Amino acid sequence: MRKTFLTSAVIGTLALAGCENMTSDQQMVVGGMTGATLGLITAKAFDVDSDWTLIAALAGATAGTIVARNQADQTCAVAQGDGTYRVVRC
Repeated sequence: MRKTFLTSAVIGTLALAGCENMTSDQQMVVGGMTGATLGLITAKAFDVDSDWTLIAALAGATAGTIVARNQADQTCAVAQGDGTYRVVRC
C-alpha cells in the first residue's frame, strides 16, 4: 500500500507541472479528476465498503471541481452548480 501511495504522489506531482497554461475549464476537469482519485485512494486506505468508496470519489471530484486557480492573474473559478462558474480573486 505504501508503494502505491508513494507512486501516486510522485505521478501527481509530475502531472501538476504541466498544468500551468490551462484554461479554467481544463483546470476544473483536472481538479475533478484529481479530487476523485484522492477520494478513492483515501477510501481504499481506510478499507471502507464499495458504497463509501463511491461517495468518497464523488465528494473528491466535487471538491476538486469547485475551485480552479488561474496562475496568471491570481483568480479562481468557483462552480455555481448549474454548469456555470464565477471568477473571484483568490
